[in-house]
Amino acid sequence: MYCLPADNNIRQLLQQVRTIAVVGLSNKTHRDSYRVAQYMQEHGYRIIPVNPRIETILGEKSYPDLLSIPEPVDIINVFRRSELVPPVVRDALHLNPQAIWLQLGIINEEAADIANNAGVAIIMDKCIKVEHDRLLGSSGIVTL
Repeated sequence: MYCLPADNNIRQLLQQVRTIAVVGLSNKTHRDSYRVAQYMQEHGYRIIPVNPRIETILGEKSYPDLLSIPEPVDIINVFRRSELVPPVVRDALHLNPQAIWLQLGIINEEAADIANNAGVAIIMDKCIKVEHDRLLGSSGIVTL
């Protein structure tokens, strides 16, 4: 059974990480994925878009899938329907992230089991932007 990480653990994670791959990042400015990624980028995080249909988003090269990313990633932030998440989590494990973050409304116990069995933290059904603002606010600007 999935157990939600405590606020202190989420706060510490967000203070330590620098790079976030966003699976399903849209280039449409009205979409949640775009607004969330833009907010995180404005707060000092490096965003790596993962979307096979787009070349660049928010000034960053987009990759067709997680396995194509050639550099370390700290958090995999997922904007996909719940039933599509397990393969994304399996691919994410190849990048050895500190955490896999499933956005608000995304819950998948199989995906949680996959991550937990690999020793990778997983956060489900929470918006990384909302949690960042709630736990760190304006003090949460990361300097690279």
